[in-house]
Amino acid sequence: MTQPILIAGPTASGKSSLALALAEQLGDCVIVNADSMQVYDGWSLLTARPSSYEEEQVPHRLYGHIDPANSYSVGAWLREMYGVLNEARDAGVRPIIVGGTGLYFTSLVRGLSMIPEIPDEVRAQAEDELSRLGRAAFHTELLRRDPQAQGVDPMNPRRLVRAWEVFEHTGKSLADWATETPPPLLPLGQTKTSIVLEADPDWLRERIEQRFDEMVEYGALDEAAEMAARDIPEGTPSLKALGGPALMAHLRGEIPLEEAIDTGKADTRRYAKRQRTWFRNQMADWTRIPAGPDALDVLNVHLDKLP
Repeated sequence: MTQPILIAGPTASGKSSLALALAEQLGDCVIVNADSMQVYDGWSLLTARPSSYEEEQVPHRLYGHIDPANSYSVGAWLREMYGVLNEARDAGVRPIIVGGTGLYFTSLVRGLSMIPEIPDEVRAQAEDELSRLGRAAFHTELLRRDPQAQGVDPMNPRRLVRAWEVFEHTGKSLADWATETPPPLLPLGQTKTSIVLEADPDWLRERIEQRFDEMVEYGALDEAAEMAARDIPEGTPSLKALGGPALMAHLRGEIPLEEAIDTGKADTRRYAKRQRTWFRNQMADWTRIPAGPDALDVLNVHLDKLP
């Protein structure tokens, strides 16, 4: 297998089109999905899944292959990734793994940690303490609380906050959690590169709103009606596709279409903000390139500098 390339980015940042353009340029590639909603059959427009035309240009894997009535987890994705990577290795093709689900990427390159999700308020408290105490005193206080945090880099504020918030929320040290994490399927050192698309918030907001309008124009309401007709149990993860609940509420006569569209756009903007926060906190060691029309050119310059 040629070394994989990983491309992450917030929704509507152009990561899928970048992956396709790069795959066509390099040749002998397979594009692999790392988006938790694009795995489901049924949501195509609303999750911005690659079109059938795009899938004809370059092989795509792990898109639209899960029945929306079923649940799907990061563990299931990793098991499927194991097979996809082996197939790519046997065929001598390069996987380009692309998506916006940060947990998929971090689990792929670090192993699937069993650390529960840290509440926002706990993280905010840790950051407030860092600001109040300063880095040196914060590190001292962290070691007083958690002596096993000796291996945390005292010069790295992100790692200090992470160690603090995990111990505060779980009562266990990061070191203890690390011993319970299996080895990663694809360590970063075995990739060609791993990049995050960084998008200007105003530019991304316009992209999100324009794209949602286009989704509705080209049939997202029909797609929502088809999903509603499947009688999928309430609470099933597939029903949480951005904009889906609002459009289905409109189809039930509960809200007007304009309100459903505004809600879908707002939900998408909030999700993009959460994605950017994850990429900043959990994927700080990934290469950043600006989203936009020049992304492929910038990526090519970056790739040319690599061994």
